[in-house]
Amino acid sequence: MELGAKLRDMRQRINLTQEELADRCELTKGYISQLENDLTSPSIATLCDLLNALGSTLSDFFHEEAEAKIVFSQDEFIEKQSDGMLWNWVIPNAQKNMMEPVLVELEAGAATQTDFPHEGEEFGFVLEGRVAVVVSGKSHIAKKGESFYFTADREHYIVNKGKGKAKFLWISTPPNF
Repeated sequence: MELGAKLRDMRQRINLTQEELADRCELTKGYISQLENDLTSPSIATLCDLLNALGSTLSDFFHEEAEAKIVFSQDEFIEKQSDGMLWNWVIPNAQKNMMEPVLVELEAGAATQTDFPHEGEEFGFVLEGRVAVVVSGKSHIAKKGESFYFTADREHYIVNKGKGKAKFLWISTPPNF
């Protein structure tokens, strides 16, 4: 951790000059400059005074959160193939998130398993082919370029109604796949 750079960023975020911070902590402007340039290190007591003046605490200052991964590549997808279906979990470990996107490919005539009523919502976007979204026994056709959306409080499943492969992005919230 670059202590000096972090202190400088905190000071600048609240629009304090080095001199103003030094006055609040009964230190010299030169000492603040040395700290910010990592030329010296403060005692714990001095660091506590500085953080107090900057509106922070020791625990907040040293707490570093791991940066969340934003972009996932195809080689990170988790793939499962069975009974004319290919499932690609496009966000690894998405079950810990609020929604779970899955890229699904169905061979002609193939269907997903019946999903029993649960809390949440389902959304899909058809990328290729034609599918029937069956909710409470009623079939709804969605073609390439169309989307579907429903609450998941009823039995539901998807069937490929075309002659070729169907491909769709299916997003469930909360994660359910």
